[in-house]
Amino acid sequence: MVEDEEVDLEALAQRMEQLEKAIDRLSEPYGQLVGYMGRLQEISRSYFRLLDLLQRYGSLSPEMAIPEIKDPISKEIVQVLFEKGGRNISQIAEALRARRGTASRRIVRERLKTLESRGVVVSSGGSRGNVYDISEATVHRWSEVLGLVAPSKEEGREEALE
Repeated sequence: MVEDEEVDLEALAQRMEQLEKAIDRLSEPYGQLVGYMGRLQEISRSYFRLLDLLQRYGSLSPEMAIPEIKDPISKEIVQVLFEKGGRNISQIAEALRARRGTASRRIVRERLKTLESRGVVVSSGGSRGNVYDISEATVHRWSEVLGLVAPSKEEGREEALE
């Protein structure tokens, strides 16, 4: 009788072990699903943030990341460099002429100097003079506005957008 009970207990222990393994196998996809749902929530939050910005401002443009720039030519230069970086002054002036109708290299040079001093653009030497790009800090701020990266602890960023 005791032997029968021991055999029954062993069989029961084996069955419980099999059940535990089966439960572990079944729970693995649910863990992945929870991860996917979390990612979906992040994407949805970003999407609704974009919709909110679009509703509030009527458009989405990089100038939202740098509201301190009020000059329309500087705003256009930033737009041109966001569309395609690595341009020299002549190329930027040409792109501005296509957008605005007029643009002088002298004005573009002055605006670029101001934008560079504010950390909005960076320059590097190229075969045809200095080549300008949007700075990493400005790209990061734009990514924050879009909700693609977590906002930095920079004070006053949200107030500037509202």
